[in-house]
This record gives sequence, structure tokens and C-alpha cells, in this order.
Amino acid sequence: MAGRLEGKIALITGAASGIGLGAVELFVAEGACVVAADMQDEKGAMLQQRFPETVRYIHCNVTQEADIARAVALADSQFGGLDILFNNAGHGGSTTGVSDMDADGWDATFALLVKGPAMGMKHAVPLMLKRGGGSIINTASIAGLQAGFGPLAYSSAKCAVIHMSRCAAAELSPQKIRVNAICPGLIATSIFGASMGLPREVADQMAARVAEVGAKVQPIPKAGAPDDIARAALYLASDDSVFVTGTHIVVDGGITIGGRSSWDPTAGSPILEALGISAEQAEQMRAAKAG
Repeated sequence: MAGRLEGKIALITGAASGIGLGAVELFVAEGACVVAADMQDEKGAMLQQRFPETVRYIHCNVTQEADIARAVALADSQFGGLDILFNNAGHGGSTTGVSDMDADGWDATFALLVKGPAMGMKHAVPLMLKRGGGSIINTASIAGLQAGFGPLAYSSAKCAVIHMSRCAAAELSPQKIRVNAICPGLIATSIFGASMGLPREVADQMAARVAEVGAKVQPIPKAGAPDDIARAALYLASDDSVFVTGTHIVVDGGITIGGRSSWDPTAGSPILEALGISAEQAEQMRAAKAG
């Protein structure tokens, strides 16, 4: 039985770990050839050794347009074109807020999270047109949808990615190039530790702590894993989503549904708490009304 990406050629950025690694593994299993772009050269080399026939690793700093152009060119020279672009590389960026905003940190965050995907699309489009179309997937975040899930610069950049995907879809979909975004929730990867400035090895270990916490803070009682996002990317990359463009898919275990009281029956109502009514008093009031 042929895979869902049989005969497809993909470029995945941030491919050596986390969500990107999960996507490489899944895309290869579904029949794709993959250019894996990252800055973690040792991990990238190991990835290529695991899949010598179907994966090519390239060092790529997505804030540098020339690096992106080389990664796209590698897909063409090694595999014969490009059908799928998964703009996934990223980190938490600047942690400052409004009052202590760091202009350089803001610029660096947007260069990585917004300009990088934009340049990826720019260079991918000509190859996709030669193949008769394609699918572009941009990693956004629930932080781009609601406040409270990330620093100011990161959240603003991810919001920009969502709208950029919509605008790009309007331009490119008539040419059979679909553009969509994925908004991950709390996913157990090293991004949290890396954003705190921890060494990569320590950041990788912190992913286990994120996994432990993640199962407790959202309606679906399991931690988000890279494979959860990879499966969403597979759907958007494959012909299963041939009629889907210009939108974003939220993959977050339900964490953005609402406050804890909306899904945890043991949690008190914030409205009643604000009114000074305890859970016991509320129950007595309900019982009195029913009687």
C-alpha cells in the first residue's frame, strides 16, 4: 500500500529535533523524500545516516535568505523538485514585555519566526509551480491566537504567521499551491528550555518535565508530543487536504477551549469566586432552587 506522500519531495526546517524530527520520520514513513534543514549539524548528520536513501541534511539558518535558497536548491538537485514546505524552525525569542522591550531581540524574533517562513515560501514557489502545485505549512502557535501563552515578541510573530499564511494562500492557491498554518499548544520539546537560555542538552531534558505537566493542564489528559503536530502536518501535506487552504489548525489538547472551570468539574467558577460565593454555597443555592 502506497504511503500518503508517495513520490512527494519535502523540505522541513528545524528538522533535527522536536516537531521537525517527528515530521521527518513520519513523512519518510509515508513515502516522501525529505531535505532536513537545521543548525544542529551532529543531529542532522545522524538523521541522514538513519535514512540514507530518502533524507538529505543541510545546515540552514532560516534568518539568512541564502541558506534557505541553498536548502530549496538541494531538494531540486537531490530529489528533482519540491512539493511540500514545512516552515517549522523556531524558538521562544525575546522574553521582554512592553515596558522593557529589547528592540534587537524583537527584530531577531521576527527574523526567525516571520521572515524565515516568508523567504522559505519565496524560494519554494518556483519549484512547486514546476511540479504543478504544492503545499506550504507554517508553524504558528496558540500564542498567536490568545494572550498568556508566550512572550510578547513570540506571540506577535506567531500571530503574523497565521495571517501571512492566509494572505499567501489568497495569492498562491489559484496556482494550486495551498498554504496553511498549524497552531501547536503545549508540546513536549526543547523549545521551552532553549528559550530560557539553557544549553541544548539541558533543554532537551526539560522536555520530559513539560510532558509531565502537560497532561494536567488541558482537557485531553495527555501531554502534547511532536508526533501530534507531525500528524497534522501530514494531513496538510497530503492530498487528503486538497480542499483546505488559508486556514490554521489548532492542535493543543483543548487548552484554548476556556479556563479550567470550563472543563474540570472540580474547579470552582471564577464568577462565583469573584462574587464571594463558595462552591458549597452555590450547591446549596442550586438545591434550594430545585426544591
